[in-house]
Amino acid sequence: MTRPILVVDDEAELAAAVMTALGRHGFESRWVTTLDEARSGAAAAQLVLLDLGLPDGDGLSACAEIADIGPLIVISARGDEVDRILALELGADDYLSKPFSTRELIARCRAVLRRTNGVPRTTVRAVDLDIDIEGFEVRRDGVAIDLTTKEMSLLALLARHHGVMVRRTTIAVEVWDSDLGFVQRTLDVHVSSLRSKLGQGPDGVGYIETVHGVGYRLRR
Repeated sequence: MTRPILVVDDEAELAAAVMTALGRHGFESRWVTTLDEARSGAAAAQLVLLDLGLPDGDGLSACAEIADIGPLIVISARGDEVDRILALELGADDYLSKPFSTRELIARCRAVLRRTNGVPRTTVRAVDLDIDIEGFEVRRDGVAIDLTTKEMSLLALLARHHGVMVRRTTIAVEVWDSDLGFVQRTLDVHVSSLRSKLGQGPDGVGYIETVHGVGYRLRR
């Protein structure tokens, strides 16, 4: 039997959304609301998603203990650099600030599980770009290109369908969890920004091709 992902959060609505997203992507999950339950349930989980603000204490106090047991992603509304650094120094494999998209959460879960289980990441080579889909990174000649979460989500989606046109309606659902009619302008802005940040390949041509009125394709 596959071990579940342990969701440790006292916000019922958020926990429900996280567990729904995990289930949609093939993960089993279990929900608890306290540090005591997190400590006792960590050994049976393949990954722990730990909120810092819990009824029985600060999640940071349990980071080292839980990280010694298995993979850990800290999830918190506290986005201060000090908290992020401390959580990572205490052994957390990743830190995700609220609010976040469930798609980013799934990508980070997959990245941590692949890394901690010794499974190689899926990297797509597009001209001279190396796109690490699970790691949510893109590099040119080893140098990372700084993208926003949505820009990286969009690029990762195109990379998963490398060389194949992805419809605008599909992008709206996959990246924004929305109907195209509500995010059409937002999508245009993000594609434009992504193109600007990626620049052009050695041949002077951009990386994202437009299929006019239909969708986009990542060049091979």
